[in-house]
Amino acid sequence: METTRHFVATVYVVHDGETALHDHEKLDMWLPPGGHIDRDELPHVAAKRETREELGLDVDLLAPQEDITSSTVESIPQPQHFLLEDINVHDGEVGHQHVDFIFYGEADSRNIGPGDGEAPADAWEWFSPADLDAASDRLPSDVIEIGKRAIETVEAE
Repeated sequence: METTRHFVATVYVVHDGETALHDHEKLDMWLPPGGHIDRDELPHVAAKRETREELGLDVDLLAPQEDITSSTVESIPQPQHFLLEDINVHDGEVGHQHVDFIFYGEADSRNIGPGDGEAPADAWEWFSPADLDAASDRLPSDVIEIGKRAIETVEAE
């Protein structure tokens, strides 16, 4: 079986010491906002777009950017993490994976207003670090770990 890979961008959105997650129906797991990067799109731009579409919130990304430029290169905002995620596994073989550019973002409110076709506002929950730990029976361990790191990083800014 050939493995296909798609590039995706994810944002752990933080406001007032908590991060927003929802139960993703298609993947059957709790996740932050994110989605596929369009062919003509850069990862940090996709991250902000996906957050706007899914939460109706604009975020400031905490994304380091190096000071490297020339006539042919430009440094772009860097994700906090890169993950390779198995999405479709059958009989021990991986059919599809996501190469995930994971960003941390700070929102200035919790007023969730998703776009058409997105999970409704009441499908989203805000989790503190203690809430993340307490929900270990329903949240993937990487979501807990990265969620706590995002909260810590944003709160330290």
